[in-house]
Amino acid sequence: MPVGAVSSRKLVEVALPLPEINDASGYDKMPGIGAHPKGIHHWWARLPLPVARAVLFASVVDDPSSHPDKFPTEEAQARERERLFGIIRRMMQKQLHKHPEVYAEARAEMLKYCDGKLPPVLDPFAGGGSIPLEAARLGFEAYAGEINPVAVLLNKCMLEIVPRWLDHPPVSDPAGENEPALPPHGVLRLQAGRRGERGGRGR
Repeated sequence: MPVGAVSSRKLVEVALPLPEINDASGYDKMPGIGAHPKGIHHWWARLPLPVARAVLFASVVDDPSSHPDKFPTEEAQARERERLFGIIRRMMQKQLHKHPEVYAEARAEMLKYCDGKLPPVLDPFAGGGSIPLEAARLGFEAYAGEINPVAVLLNKCMLEIVPRWLDHPPVSDPAGENEPALPPHGVLRLQAGRRGERGGRGR
């Protein structure tokens, strides 16, 4: 940034739709809500996923008050801020991993504020991995650091192993009709080897 330049105020510095974020975070902490990273292993201080995605989005998007040329009045700024809040509210849906169109909408909005390329995200104290996981889902290049080996394994599972095997069919019979569910060990290793050669994502 040039010397003397004034940076834009980000949405996170001005306002957020806190009631919806709080409600979604409370639900995220509940047991028995379906597929969730906490099903891999319990992490004691896991950041709710809705908080992570809301803060990431609002840290990239400018607050409308930063663009008085586009939004010259407080009323115009409030309308635009409410539009951005609408995107965040849609990001607070339950089981958002089943709604990729919401992530796509948020990513398209963020790209308007960073010259078409999202910045990398590094969480040096990643813990349960909420921030790097939601960053990856939103399209950031995500990095996680941790000293706790359990946390390292959790983040490795979510950021490297799962993306690598995405879109591959399950090894077991999904219908549960053929027993045994798992093939002999030699066949399993052979299938995994072929898929690893074809895939390679997440390395």
